[in-house]
Amino acid sequence: MASSYERPLIRTRDSIEDIWGPRTPYVHEWPTRVDMAADEEPDKWVQSACILCSNGCGLDIGVKDGNVVGVRGRATDRVNKGRLGPKGLHGWKALHSKDRLTHPLIRKNGTLERASWDEAMELIVRKSRECMSHLTAHSIAFYTSGQLFLEEYYALALIGKAGLQTLHMDGNTRLCTATAAASMRESFGSDGQPGSYTDIDYTDCLFMVGHNMAATQTVLWSRVLDRLKGHRPPKLIVVDPRYSQTADKATVHLAPRIGTNLALLNGIQHLMIKHGYVNEEYVKQHVVGLGQLKTTVADYTPERVEAITGVPIEKLEEAARILGTTSSLVSTALQGVYQSNQATASACQINNINLLRGLIGKPGSGVLQMNGQPTAQNNRETGCDGEFPGFRNHQNAAHMDELAELWKVDKINLPHWNEPSHIENMLKYMENGTIRMVWVSGTNPLDIYATETTVLADVVLPAAQWGEKTGCFTNADRTVHLSQKAVDPPGEAKSDLEIFLDYGRKMGFKDKYGDDLLPWQKPEEVFEAWKRLSAGRPCDYTGLSYERLSGGSGIQWPCNDQYPNGKERLFEDGVFFTDINYCESYGHDMETGAPFSEAYYRQLNPAGRAILKACHYRPSYEEPTKDFPLRLSTGRKVHHFHTRTKTGRTALQEACREPEVKISEKDAQKADIKDGDMAIVRSRRGEVELRATVGKIAEGQVFIPFHFGYWDSTDGRARAANELTIAEWDPISKQPTFKAGAVAVVKSKSPRDQSKDPQVGEMQTAAVRKASKKDPTRSSATYDGLSRGLECWLGETCDALSLLYEILEKLLMHFMADAEAHFGIRSLSQICKSIHERLEPQLEKFGQGCTRDRHGAQTLRDTLFSFTNMSQPKPYEVLEALRGVNVYIAFIEGNLGALDPVSQAVWDQEFFEGVSFATTQLSRMQSWVSHQIRVRAPQTLLVPTEM
Repeated sequence: MASSYERPLIRTRDSIEDIWGPRTPYVHEWPTRVDMAADEEPDKWVQSACILCSNGCGLDIGVKDGNVVGVRGRATDRVNKGRLGPKGLHGWKALHSKDRLTHPLIRKNGTLERASWDEAMELIVRKSRECMSHLTAHSIAFYTSGQLFLEEYYALALIGKAGLQTLHMDGNTRLCTATAAASMRESFGSDGQPGSYTDIDYTDCLFMVGHNMAATQTVLWSRVLDRLKGHRPPKLIVVDPRYSQTADKATVHLAPRIGTNLALLNGIQHLMIKHGYVNEEYVKQHVVGLGQLKTTVADYTPERVEAITGVPIEKLEEAARILGTTSSLVSTALQGVYQSNQATASACQINNINLLRGLIGKPGSGVLQMNGQPTAQNNRETGCDGEFPGFRNHQNAAHMDELAELWKVDKINLPHWNEPSHIENMLKYMENGTIRMVWVSGTNPLDIYATETTVLADVVLPAAQWGEKTGCFTNADRTVHLSQKAVDPPGEAKSDLEIFLDYGRKMGFKDKYGDDLLPWQKPEEVFEAWKRLSAGRPCDYTGLSYERLSGGSGIQWPCNDQYPNGKERLFEDGVFFTDINYCESYGHDMETGAPFSEAYYRQLNPAGRAILKACHYRPSYEEPTKDFPLRLSTGRKVHHFHTRTKTGRTALQEACREPEVKISEKDAQKADIKDGDMAIVRSRRGEVELRATVGKIAEGQVFIPFHFGYWDSTDGRARAANELTIAEWDPISKQPTFKAGAVAVVKSKSPRDQSKDPQVGEMQTAAVRKASKKDPTRSSATYDGLSRGLECWLGETCDALSLLYEILEKLLMHFMADAEAHFGIRSLSQICKSIHERLEPQLEKFGQGCTRDRHGAQTLRDTLFSFTNMSQPKPYEVLEALRGVNVYIAFIEGNLGALDPVSQAVWDQEFFEGVSFATTQLSRMQSWVSHQIRVRAPQTLLVPTEM
């Protein structure tokens, strides 16, 4: 076998040097070109697809003597027509890396030691049960990847949501492209890319926002390059603060200040509306929200936008003119939007632009809110990344009833009472000790090589990767590919599906009829089960099968009886996924992130129409200052993928060995930095030391690639870009704003003490901490002395209801002369009593044990009410008393707001029904009090009287 750093001996081109390959100009039909790289001629070819970007290029794996020896593009595949990029042509070499994990490891006395599969799984099961017994299943969390197969995600979703019934399930898709899903839910009613890659073949205009396609999706970029070389090239508008290879080909390049995307996009819409570029007839029939959008973007004149973004007025107007007059339009976005300030709000404005023109659902017209990973779409579809399976709406009772029926579990046992936990909150729970067990799969945190993550792990399971297992995955334009197993995994490594199914069996997960919750043995069985769950939803797979996906091209979903060959683009008929009974979400407030209720959505009544979302620009949390004068952005390099756990073990590493900081010539001059100098980049959170590259970026901005961590570092220098970024995330998608933060760049003057580098120090500390821990294979008394807050919270709620009843009874005596108030207070008193009677048995059930004082309700009562001077209350005093009742009811409502999800999270139907009853009845009380305040206020407050 060739070493993993050697380049293939047989190849159609040197893709490391010639990244995009030769040009084949065209209009409407992209010509075929088969790319290949191999060490020797294979004995056979096995069907698969590339997993090293979200493009999902069809390829065949070459096998000889039981080993992968090469790859070639699939000429029949709709995605790539045989082409492969540098990562696809070289990434397979990582399969042969000598540091692959080949057997389970268990930490004993601070050291990871070899163990059997039975020993490792028995430990995981025992610890799972121990956590459930002492801390409930909500002490267990899962963090997954954008690299698993659909079948593996679906098994994991079933384990988490129906087996353990925990909300704590997220993945690194959250860090990458969660905003893509969020923006499509907001605008179109559900996740699911409207556009198709073939739209590039027909479009007259491409609008790429925060999407350096030349580096992130090299094969798709070659498709664009071929169109640009044809005799009818499309216009290309690129929004990017850097002068990238993509920007270099732009008709118009807009380089806004980092963090100002929303202001720029609002400015474009301002000009489109001003100049009459809106398709009024389309918007009238198929869109809601135009009035609010017009009001919002009216403030974003070209002059104001230039002041905020730095984009010259003439360039903004030219871009708006092209977008407003083109006959077809493909808009794309990636992490330059998703990881930046006001991410979801900005992504929605991109959707708005296509909707305002009516350029969606037509050949050459659509939106591609791109993914960053090849199976991120499956992660979201199956419900492993903050969603529910099949794009179901957790706020829709009918959707959850359907899911419970399909999974054969009781609805109360589905964790649908809240949105699933996102990783930033999960990290908080880990830090405060309420999450005690975390299962990480397929990400760095990664489990096929030794990485930074294994430094912290108690158990490490060796996983099979691509080429060593069978399963499906779906790319960014909804194309489903089947990847067949080509070779056996090394040593004792198993697929994640085998691992999950084994865990489910050993945990004894059953459905409500006593049958195995995960009854499958093979991937195809899981795929067939997923098809049943996807039926009737936007991501309908019912027309697909392993047989149909074999031998030819990938097929897009939805694929069903109506669309037996898949549907190329969504919303061709102008009907969106926004019907209240069908939508995946009721939407969110664009600025605060607060979810809207069903009642709000019913009033909005989109009824199959798209939704124009409007939002004002707000500056980034951290703007430049004298001490930190530069804006930081992070991103990808063309030769690498994520933290290089695969690409860093191939010849791609030779082309990009270390990170660098890109800085403008003027900023470099100020810091006395020359090209190639070592520089220190500082933020308020930390610093890194990198080589400087001068030029091709706007003044006042710097760029650092995020691929470089510490698993292969040899000099100990801090170099991880996220050492510098702010700890903020988008309020809707919960995606971290990695492309944010103010920094300073200074010339490095001397070698640095490695021990002072933040990440190096943290890893050393973690290793010491692990070494000093007790053996995780043994039981411990770490649960002693723990108490939960439910008893205290429920107790205080019952206390507050008792006190409210006393308050109302006293008010009855004082309101004798006010017939309306007396009657109403009497009714409220009886309702309050009925609520207390319904909840008090729950307090007895869950126990009175509480380690905290419960004086909050009494303190609030004493603050709000004084009955000593109310023998004959005057109108003003009655109004004050009603206000006090209103506030006190709101206090109890706040308590019930917490108990609503808790009553479901303990899987207690009686408790849940009691809280639901209390919430409904308290709302009736609140309505009466609020109405009385409104009725009495004008006369009481405006007409002079004795106070």
